[in-house]
Amino acid sequence: MSSTPQHRAELFVMMQLRRLSFGHNLLRRRVDRIEAAFLLVAIAVALLVIPAAAALGTTLHDRAEQSATEERASVHQVRARTLEGTANAVPSTLGLSTTSVRVSWQDPSGSPHEGKADVLLGTPVNTAVRIWIDQAGTMTGAPGTSADSDALGTAIALTLPLLAWPAIFAGFRLGRRPLDRYRADEWAREWRKVSPRWTGRQS
Repeated sequence: MSSTPQHRAELFVMMQLRRLSFGHNLLRRRVDRIEAAFLLVAIAVALLVIPAAAALGTTLHDRAEQSATEERASVHQVRARTLEGTANAVPSTLGLSTTSVRVSWQDPSGSPHEGKADVLLGTPVNTAVRIWIDQAGTMTGAPGTSADSDALGTAIALTLPLLAWPAIFAGFRLGRRPLDRYRADEWAREWRKVSPRWTGRQS
């Protein structure tokens, strides 16, 4: 009983190899075998794209996470106060629920600073908001998170095959064109040789 699935698997592999022009088949010509080899190369490259994409995604994830860790070590959050309200403010972009206002804050040494920060529409004056500052006390953007690094690695790992596979398929189709032309020319030459004999038998 255990040999039956194995026998079926072997038959399936042999059938696929024959479909790819491997094995003893008098109807298969050299150009057919070249095309089959070209197809196998394209399939192998397409399969290799998967581990390559995973490796690239992992590498970029690790680099992004390292950069984010360094950023998180060099910045910190402080409390700032809005110096103007947004009751009558109009968003610069349709659908945007925030606007930029002047805010003030103090760095770790106690020195005052002012700058622009995005707050929700309707925020009144003297409202406490949280902002990120660097070691010099200058306002900066929020550092990257582990979720951002995970999203980047996943996006690269998924996007690379989606871009590479159509290119590989297009390369295979483009490479088949001279083979198809050669095959058509060969068929035409052979037909010119045998067509008089066929015509003679029919007459």
